[in-house]
Amino acid sequence: MVLNGSSCYFRHAWQGVDHFKKILYTDGITYGELFLENEKEMSAYYLEHANVNNIQKHFEDFEEEAHSLLSLGLPIPAYDQLLKASHAFNILDSRGFIGVTERARYFGRMRSLARQCAQLWVKTRENLGHPLGFSSEGNHLIYQKVLETDLRKVTMEPRTFVIEIGTEEMPPHDVIEASEQLRNLVMQSLKNQRLNHGQVLAYGTPRRLVICVENLSSKQAENEVEIRGPPAAKAFDQEGNPTKAAEGFCHKNCVSIDSLYNKVEGKTEYVYVRVKKSARSALQVLAEDLPSIITKISFPKSMRWNSQVVFSRPIRWILALYGDVVVPFTFAGVSSGKQSCGLRNSPSAILEVETAESYLDKMKNGGILIDIKERKEKILHDSTSLATSVGGHLIMQDNLLEEVVNLVEAPVPILGGFDESFLELPKDILITVMQKHQKYFPLTNISTGRLLPFFVTVANGVISEAAVQKGNEAVLRARYEDAKFFYKMDTQKKFSEFRVHLNGILFHEKLGTMLDKMSRVQQIVGKLSLALGIDESNLPVIEDAAALAMSDLATSIVTEFTSLSGIMARHYALRDGYSEQIADALFEITLPRFSGDVLPKSDAGIVLAIADRLDSLVGLFGAGCQPSSTNDPFGLRRISYGLVQILVENKKNLDLRNALSLVADVQPIKIDTNITNDALQFVTRRLEQLLVDKGISAEIVRSILSERANWPCLAAQSAVEVWGPVPRRRTLISAHYHIFSMQMEALSRGDIFPKVIEAYSRPTRIIRGKDINADLEVSEAAFEKNEERALWSAYLAVAAKIHPGVDIDSFVMASLLLLQPLEDFFDNVYVMVEDQKIRNNRLALLKKIADLPKGIADLSILPGF
Repeated sequence: MVLNGSSCYFRHAWQGVDHFKKILYTDGITYGELFLENEKEMSAYYLEHANVNNIQKHFEDFEEEAHSLLSLGLPIPAYDQLLKASHAFNILDSRGFIGVTERARYFGRMRSLARQCAQLWVKTRENLGHPLGFSSEGNHLIYQKVLETDLRKVTMEPRTFVIEIGTEEMPPHDVIEASEQLRNLVMQSLKNQRLNHGQVLAYGTPRRLVICVENLSSKQAENEVEIRGPPAAKAFDQEGNPTKAAEGFCHKNCVSIDSLYNKVEGKTEYVYVRVKKSARSALQVLAEDLPSIITKISFPKSMRWNSQVVFSRPIRWILALYGDVVVPFTFAGVSSGKQSCGLRNSPSAILEVETAESYLDKMKNGGILIDIKERKEKILHDSTSLATSVGGHLIMQDNLLEEVVNLVEAPVPILGGFDESFLELPKDILITVMQKHQKYFPLTNISTGRLLPFFVTVANGVISEAAVQKGNEAVLRARYEDAKFFYKMDTQKKFSEFRVHLNGILFHEKLGTMLDKMSRVQQIVGKLSLALGIDESNLPVIEDAAALAMSDLATSIVTEFTSLSGIMARHYALRDGYSEQIADALFEITLPRFSGDVLPKSDAGIVLAIADRLDSLVGLFGAGCQPSSTNDPFGLRRISYGLVQILVENKKNLDLRNALSLVADVQPIKIDTNITNDALQFVTRRLEQLLVDKGISAEIVRSILSERANWPCLAAQSAVEVWGPVPRRRTLISAHYHIFSMQMEALSRGDIFPKVIEAYSRPTRIIRGKDINADLEVSEAAFEKNEERALWSAYLAVAAKIHPGVDIDSFVMASLLLLQPLEDFFDNVYVMVEDQKIRNNRLALLKKIADLPKGIADLSILPGF
């Protein structure tokens, strides 16, 4: 059953009841008596009976009506239609109709409508003359003039400088990034402004970004700079008198004509002057620089509020102190001062900070841990102690810990529990609900490793631990009741029965439903398996897995807890008696799900994962959904990066162009060659990113990909072979590349590889720009000198050892046979002789040598060519 919002969950704790229907709505009447039947019927409608075709039409009708009203200049009724469209979307979502791909498109449509409504509403208020008034906020970047009285307060001794940008709660990932950006920006500014300082410390919480600069000099360091003026010939006339150009230059820099001196730069003699830059007060410099520093902080997603300022979340206060003096400036309509804000739920809402030196103690006394590392250590220590008290061990994912650390300012870990009967549910469901939905840390038994009916949650600030514990237990109980209900619904059917229900989940309006998509995957896995070199004995497992893949998207559990996709497929498959191989493949088709995730390892899992990604890539490119430089709503970069990861890390060679064509043939829309070429180029850029991320030189990567991008695994191995040195390489590249790296160590670090590059460069440079018939063959009868014959013999020997799939080591070793014959040839043979037949024969010979690296690497990109 779907419960009516989180407010009901917390009422459980407040009224001491264990079910929402027992909550007292008013004296003598419970929530259940009033609304239980409503909840049952609406849950049945939303989850089982809502007609998706009708609801989809409602969405489109409401959207069309909103557009019509906007064209008539009526933003308020248009917004009303937008809300109705949003409600229709929620029903479609609860029925599981909206696939991951379509979700981004629906959100984009609703956001676009919301933006248009807001813009028209603003325009309407402007036309009405803003009858309710408007913000008097001025320029968002204002440097307030530093008063003489403030300057007199500043002593000559170095003092601490602190800036605290107070905001509404920022997303956890913004806290670390933004605090580090702010630190770097401040340090760069201090360097540019010649302000000496001690240690620069960065802190951050969800509500504040803080920089503390120790021992900041009160004034800039004096600096003498050399400034170039006009050419000497234009600075003085023929009689040696200064011209207007010289006088203007001196006036601009406040120096006399006598200060000028001549100095040659390049081929021209200029006049120069040495100027001492005055030492300004640190207070003045900071007041001028801080607004622009804050502006430069960037976020993945920003907000705009009451001004032209964009920031992670609205800025509500700014504390800026140098010693005991406020650094005066205004940003986003907020003036700097010496006040900070305490914890929301503490009696000290405002914290007055007298000096920058006392800031850290003031925060500590206010119960705020602004040091990210300190908060992390406290959470780890206290949570571990709580877990140990019940014989448990924390399941603590690093990314969840980092998130929780930056969700709180004053962490208070609390131990909670849940009914042991819920342990009958699959462990993955229980852990996912705790970690992903509630941000709890699950506990396992220290001895057996089994999940315990306990969890640790981290509260914030001054709280009643008993009330928070009960509240969180009530929330988790309600979540588990939902999960239990959904799991029971799912297990009443065989897993294979969910396959047909994929026709109720839209993948993309031009590409059909998820059933259409998985049918396409099922069509191509056989040919794709053979293209990947998979043993034919594995085909039955691959085909059986393809017939079930993604069926869990139609289950109630995955509809409610989408992150369990793949995990529940494996569970339900094993429950219905399918083999481990098939069950593993059903999970592995979803891998990798995020950066740093595990990759599929079984042959069946690899084939399904590749087929699914190729289908998404080709289909969405054909539907016109290519990412822009700033926008990738369908996650095609992530899909392509995962694709090349799977191929490279599993050492699976695949002809990408042929694979893309294979997938294009089964799409429901026409996919021309331009689309598959664009898709191939897109995947190549992700392969380039993968190899550069591993620490390989960008020049080497581009050289290899110019010839081998169509074979990602071969390209990756080739790039690693060229790259050195080995010790650093081992820390960055997977273990299966070491054998190639070892073979190439001497080549990369010694003189051999550069000599091979140089050897190929000479023939290439000679034939470049020459009109050489591609069909022209080398004639041994036209050779006049022994050096020609020796080079031809060397070429034939090398060509016999080189083919498009050859490894770099073999290519380089074979190419060594050309070094001496090439040197002898160029020392004794003149190519561009008068006799056309002999000249063309020599050019043809050099062209054949220059073409040897084709299909292997474009050596012209590498240094030394």
